[in-house]
Amino acid sequence: MKLQSGNYYWPTTFPEAPAYPSLGENISCDVLIIGAGSSGAQCAHYLKDTGLKVAVVDKRRVGEGSTTTNTALIQYLGDKMLFELVNSFGEDMAIRHLKLCEEAINDIEGAANDLDIASDFKRRDSLYYASYPEDIEKLEKEYAYLQKHGFQAVLLSEQEIKEKYGFGKYKALYTYNDAELNPFKFNHALIDGAAKKGVAIYENTRINGKKLENNQAVLYTDKGHSITAKHVIFAAGYENLEFRNEKNSVLASSYAVVTNPVEDFSSWHKRTLIWETARPYIYMRTTLDNRIIIGGFDENTANADKRDSKIISRKEKLIKECKKLFPELDIHAEYYLGAFYGGTHDGLPLIGEYEEFPNCYFLMAYGDNGLVYSMALAKILRDVITKGSHPDLSIYQR
Repeated sequence: MKLQSGNYYWPTTFPEAPAYPSLGENISCDVLIIGAGSSGAQCAHYLKDTGLKVAVVDKRRVGEGSTTTNTALIQYLGDKMLFELVNSFGEDMAIRHLKLCEEAINDIEGAANDLDIASDFKRRDSLYYASYPEDIEKLEKEYAYLQKHGFQAVLLSEQEIKEKYGFGKYKALYTYNDAELNPFKFNHALIDGAAKKGVAIYENTRINGKKLENNQAVLYTDKGHSITAKHVIFAAGYENLEFRNEKNSVLASSYAVVTNPVEDFSSWHKRTLIWETARPYIYMRTTLDNRIIIGGFDENTANADKRDSKIISRKEKLIKECKKLFPELDIHAEYYLGAFYGGTHDGLPLIGEYEEFPNCYFLMAYGDNGLVYSMALAKILRDVITKGSHPDLSIYQR
């Protein structure tokens, strides 16, 4: 699967990232994690202190899959609006999911602060504006549920938006205590922390065969080595679908640019994360070195050639979208890309368990908040493996 194409920003921020060996012998472990991107790193983080023997393998180097193109807006609200989740799953389940996402953001912050490699984590508020007049009602429904259940949010009028940002929108939901970080550094920080606790990390180690039995799993590499494990977590992001198709998943394409450094953000209130109610939507954030990340123009195509043919045109359109809001900014795209973007039909991430994959778990943190979802699901899987269950597993077990 050709996950992405373009000119990537995040690896330039950490050019001396740690390297790990490839697997050169047969090994056995309690838990094998397939994938050393965000999901795999977060699983390793939660399993590192359990006393279990854990190994992580990746066919690339650590963090060189979708992590390199993750724009890392750390939010608890997602693509499918809260009131829509309530309609689909009921209020109790929808609110519990949102609380788990809020908790996951706190856990991400805790991990980022404790680990040896700085992840550039910073709390940011979010502005979620109505793209069209008919979307005002959606934001009002969203706000009503957030207010009812104690989430920190306010509704901004058109005049209040104008006063804070200088641009006019019909109405906006302003949420507090979201965040941003550098996903590439965070990925490496988690893997580095796990390795220091004894988790075995193997790069450039491709899994190309398996023998799954009720009491153990044996995975084979393309170099002829075997890994025997009691449990296997498939945490290979969208490439999980190469191991086992999931009917609830949907693969699309998205685009993003990273601009030159900007000198003055005085018109951008508190450098909030910005997104909108339109579908597909445009979103924006800033970086530690004062660049702007602009993403969006998602398309329902899983064809890499078709996706890549539009990268240049989307690059210019994304810059124009930012200038519509902040015309005073002198910006151009220094980095730009097109990448596969995974979601689910029902709007929630999932943990897949399948009869033909005994003792295996597929962590599919698909959706716009993949880093947040991965943190929540990895924590659940730790308890499922070490304790046999978790009270929130059923939310994502579909």
